[in-house]
Formats: sequence, C-alpha cells, structure tokens
Amino acid sequence: MQWIKKTGMFLVLAFASFAVNAEYAWNFPKPVTPMALDTLHVHNKFMLITMILFVVVLAIMIYSIVNHRKSRNYQAATFTGPRTRPQVLWTLVPFAILLYIDFILMGIPAYHSVVMMEDTKNNADMVIKVNGSQWRWSYEYMDGDAQGIKFVSNLTTPQEQITNEAEKGEHYLLEVDNPLVLPVDKKVRILLTASDVIHNWWVPAFGASRDAIPGFLRETWVKVEEEGTYRGQCKELCGKGHGYMPVVVKAVPQEEFDVWVADQKQQMAANTAGADKEWTKDELMALGKDVYTKNCAVCHQVSGAGLPPAFPALTGSKLVAEPNLDSDGKLLKDSHLDRVLNGKGVMPAWKATLSDSDIAAVVTYERNALGNAVGDVLQPAQVKALR
Repeated sequence: MQWIKKTGMFLVLAFASFAVNAEYAWNFPKPVTPMALDTLHVHNKFMLITMILFVVVLAIMIYSIVNHRKSRNYQAATFTGPRTRPQVLWTLVPFAILLYIDFILMGIPAYHSVVMMEDTKNNADMVIKVNGSQWRWSYEYMDGDAQGIKFVSNLTTPQEQITNEAEKGEHYLLEVDNPLVLPVDKKVRILLTASDVIHNWWVPAFGASRDAIPGFLRETWVKVEEEGTYRGQCKELCGKGHGYMPVVVKAVPQEEFDVWVADQKQQMAANTAGADKEWTKDELMALGKDVYTKNCAVCHQVSGAGLPPAFPALTGSKLVAEPNLDSDGKLLKDSHLDRVLNGKGVMPAWKATLSDSDIAAVVTYERNALGNAVGDVLQPAQVKALR
C-alpha cells in the first residue's frame, strides 16, 4: 500500500506541474511563413511514417513473443544467415522498403525543405542585417526606403520580475524596446553575424533558425504571411545572459511599415540634429542613464560593479576617470571613449549603433555616476567630430 501512495503522490505532482505559466502543445506553433508550413508538413509526414513502422514492428514482436514462446515448444532457429530463397527474399524485401522510405518518402520532402531554406537570394524584396552580441540583437535595413535604419533591441522585462520580486508578465523574458518590423507578404533576406560568440536567431513561428557566427555572414529568409507579433530567443548557449536575449518581430501591412519607416527617419534626423547643440550636464546624465540601463547594465551591472574579469567594474575604474581627449581634442587610444566607440575584446563597438548624443551621454553618465565623480561632460558635437 505504501508504494501505491507514493506512486499516486508522484502522479499528482507530475500533473500539477502543467499548471505553471508555460504553454504546452502537441505540435509546432502555427506556421506563418512558407518555410514554417513546409517544415510542419514534412514533420507530420515523417511522424506518420514513423508511427506506422513502430506499430507494425511492435505488432510483429508481440505476435512472435506470444506465439513462438518456449512454453509452446518452439525451438530457436539455428541458421546464421539467409540461405534459402524465401530467407533471402524476406531479407531483401524489408531492406528495399527501408530504402524506399528513406530516399523517396522521406528524402524527397527533406531535400525540398533544405532547398527552400537555402533559397535566400531569389526574389528577395528587402535585406536586413542582424548582429548578435552579449546579450542583445541589433538590426540594420540594407536597402529600399528603409535603408540606413538601424537600432538595438534590448530586453525590457523589469528586473523585479527577474528577481521574483514582482508577478511575471504575459511575455516574461520575451519583450523588447525595439522589435524588428517587417511588412507582410514580402520576402526578407536575413544576413546574420555576431560580435563576440556564437548566437542563434530563432523565431519558432518562422520555421527555421540560423547560427550567427563571429567573422562570418550567414543567411536565412522569412516571408511573414500574417500580421502579428512573433517572439523567439537566442537558442545557442552564449553566456550568462543567454536567457535574456529575446527576438521580437512585428509583421505589419505595407502601409503601416511605410509610416514606421518615415517615423524612424524623422527620429534619426532629430538625433543627428541633437549632436549640433550644447547639452547641459543634467540632460546628458538623464539620457546617459537610460542608454546605460538598456545597453550596458547587462554586463557592467546596474550598480557599475561589473562581473570581473570578463566584465570589469566601472565604479572606481581608473580607465573611466582618465581623459578621453588630448590637448588637441583628438581621441586617446584605449581610453574610455575609445572603447565605447571602437570596442575591445568582448566589449562591442557602439559607434555604428548608438547616436552621437547617446555615446556622449553614456560616457558622461559613467564618469559622473555609479560611484564616480569626475565632474566633466562630453558633448555630442565632440563625438560627431571624432567619427
């Protein structure tokens, strides 16, 4: 009776686990791209073939175990290989069936899927470059009306939810400040690379994923056929922040995409104009805190304490306190500003991603907050002159 009670308790606990905040499904997510739909069809076909083989083989095994058991005086066979014509036939027929299943029933659909996945260049309507870094994605539109638009996509799940100090939201760890925006029914060629380690850009509803490898450009494509917001993650273990690197794609009608492009161009023009004005220290500190929280805190921590040796502390850092420019206003090599602009080691180069105002603000913030009090400011116009 005791083991029955323990077994019952185990089953109750096992089924109770289904009550947690997670989505359980017996099949793939609803496909929204041709690639995802083809992958689903191939998967379902393979599963059907596999189940038929399983049932047939299991039925033969059960029949043999029941009817050819020792208690019925059946004797084990003594032959070591096929010798007679029936034996040879019963050996070759299953082999031929397996070859047919492998190369025809499964091979042709699998080949078609692989060819579709690699068809990145034909009839592409637009090209987007995706760059992975610890631990965020950056996007750059390479052609068309959206050419030149680029931004960083950072996790926006509140820290209170991550540390279990607040109730977790509906899209816990799958929400960002800047989602990738795509027009529906347009084939988008995706160029993938990484700044530091291997990452993987993955949206389940799109039906495919592809590694982003430092020093290489790899390709995939999407053609979203339904409006909506689609979420995924980096699925290549890439360090301590691996679980905090979501992918969010917003698919919208072409008209809405055109409006978004116009808004982004207007915002870029405003950021460019901001580099020509004189900023107060308070303005730089306010913007710098926001930039630091979104882009730097994941490595250097909110407090600036860092995670040495990989991510050095900014609090009390000699590098942060030293001058960034020489007496002629030129950038000092390996200075704090030089590392922010051009990167070093695992530190990414931010000059291609952040605006002049953002860089000036975050450097000013790091020198005058996080336990530091250098007292000076860096103007966006100075950053602009250094590019």
